[in-house]
Amino acid sequence: MSNRDLLIEIGTEELPPKALLSLSGAFQKEIEKNLNDCNLKFSGSKSFATPRRLTVKIDGLQEMQDAISIEKFGPAIKAAFDEDGKATKAAEGFARSCGVAVEDLDQKDDDKVVKLYFTKQEEGKPAVELLPDVVNGALDALPIPKRMRWGSLRDEFVRPVHWAMILFGSEVVPTSILGVEAGSTTRGHRFHSPEEIPVPSPADYEKLLSEKGYVIPCFEKRMALVRAQVESEAEKLGAIVTIENDLLEEVTALVEWPVALTGSFDEAFLAVPKEALVSSMKKHQKCFTLEDSNGNILPHFITVSNLESQDPQKVVAGNERVIRPRLADAAFFFEQDKNTRLESRQEKLKTVIFENTLGTVHDKSMRVEGLAAFIADAIGADSKLATRAAKLGKCDLLTGMVGEFADLQGIMGYYYALHDGENEEVARALNEQYMPRFAGDELPSTKSGIVLALAERIDTIVGLFGIGQPPTGSKDPYALRRAALGILRIIVEKELPLDLADCVANAIFHYPSLPEKEGLKEAVLDFIFERFRAWYIDEGVSANIFLAVDAVRPSSPLDFSMRINAVQEFASLKEAEALSKANKRVSNILAKSDSVLAGSVDSSLLSEEAEKELARQIQSLLDEVGPLLLEQNYTAALSSMASLQAGVDRFFDEVMVNTEDEKVRNNRQSLLNQLRKLFLQIADISLLQAG
Repeated sequence: MSNRDLLIEIGTEELPPKALLSLSGAFQKEIEKNLNDCNLKFSGSKSFATPRRLTVKIDGLQEMQDAISIEKFGPAIKAAFDEDGKATKAAEGFARSCGVAVEDLDQKDDDKVVKLYFTKQEEGKPAVELLPDVVNGALDALPIPKRMRWGSLRDEFVRPVHWAMILFGSEVVPTSILGVEAGSTTRGHRFHSPEEIPVPSPADYEKLLSEKGYVIPCFEKRMALVRAQVESEAEKLGAIVTIENDLLEEVTALVEWPVALTGSFDEAFLAVPKEALVSSMKKHQKCFTLEDSNGNILPHFITVSNLESQDPQKVVAGNERVIRPRLADAAFFFEQDKNTRLESRQEKLKTVIFENTLGTVHDKSMRVEGLAAFIADAIGADSKLATRAAKLGKCDLLTGMVGEFADLQGIMGYYYALHDGENEEVARALNEQYMPRFAGDELPSTKSGIVLALAERIDTIVGLFGIGQPPTGSKDPYALRRAALGILRIIVEKELPLDLADCVANAIFHYPSLPEKEGLKEAVLDFIFERFRAWYIDEGVSANIFLAVDAVRPSSPLDFSMRINAVQEFASLKEAEALSKANKRVSNILAKSDSVLAGSVDSSLLSEEAEKELARQIQSLLDEVGPLLLEQNYTAALSSMASLQAGVDRFFDEVMVNTEDEKVRNNRQSLLNQLRKLFLQIADISLLQAG
């Protein structure tokens, strides 16, 4: 069957830059889905995205649907005909639905029941007939929160549509897309090449736009070019440029023909904290900032223009003119904020709502202060410094700088605390309370920062669970999953001997009342420890290993992590599988037992050599692994327990556990109970067995 390439382009006014990539990906996905639903095969696809277009190219699309075999079963023969062999209403209704007479239907066995049966081959339709619905259906399904209308049209889209192209090979697919007749022409750059550009075939599209239209349609190629140009501009100054992915993607989504240019600003603005300058230039002007080798910000910036100007210096001067008042605002806020001490802002936090049921930010600060004192004592931190940091923790929310640049919360708290003469560790903790801000981000470096970061997150999770607002499905408006993972990362990576159950209980204590208090501690712990599962899966740890440790639920995340590592190493030993199966067998035996098992084993009731030997081994190991468990050396303890494999196998080969003698039976079950408890001091290794 012959095939052709297909090109679909929707030309618009400038699309929202932060949504461009997601819209492009969704458009490609929906086109592919609709083609598959139409039973139209293709060999590949590629998406293109610029500020003024969404494009999908489909390679090797079938010109015609494959023929479809239609098969239907009707009523059973007994129900289709009466005693005289006359067709019943059920048979007639089935025949009508198939478009034939009853006598034209066949009979076929369907799951041991003979039924009326209809089959026919339906010829496929030409792809050209199906493509309009494919494209329109894809556009309707795009994730656009708020659609708009333009002119007198009733069509709705994210932005007004000015042209459309559906080109199947060299043939235009005739249809109307969002009020525009589809053609075979595209449009180039708004200023460099505004005229229409004929596209002979989908294969010519990308090259034509690039060479004649001053447009680089491929998002990835354009982004690579932006990066290369920005790095080249920085190199000219001997400077270092930090290119953050979110800014790089946004800038790429703003330009079709990128040209990087370097501008400057007044050195007097360098007195403003670096983070504020970066935030101002990034947020308002989408500029890249430059630093020297010591990390000091330089009075220069790199902007990416969307055209090749005949006088680039005028473009630079225009950007410098716009940036100056932005930086002046930041300098003004900084100077004004320093006139008021952080501590004096705390009272005003009573007017800022944290959550309607949970009270104000001031209420939260008081709770966090109490929890911080508890955590500080538990990890050997300075309680006075930690509680001071908790007291000042949210005061910078009321500063002008954070009001203007919300992403600077914590960072400005650090600068203002230093200006106020606060202890440097306290000042650093005000910023570190938000660490890690995202996956892979750095962790707090000071003990007070660690304490405050943990207390903030635990208080938030406890409070929201306590009012019945845990995350549901994909909805997590307070980012509680991220907060839980942050708690685990801090405790594990900083190797903190912290009991999370005690921390959660203390957090609950500091709330005057919570509607969902019953079972709250367990619910919060389940939620936080469940984050471990995703963590370990990402690290290649099997779900069974996680479940084995989670079954005994150590309440210290660090201890939990150490057990995971030990069980993973144990699982690689040759003895592990046999001991896991044996533990599963023991678990099943004990679950069926009606007897109350003694803690000790009566050696006088041991008659078989295999059970005597197993009893000696278990007793020896109890003495051996005790000190190892106290040291939390679980790897060594499990390695020692692996020596039980031969003895356990021999026991089950030679000893009848459920003998008729009740005393002997109970004694043997007590022996097996000792075996199981030995392993349960670390994990339930019976769960290492799949299924």
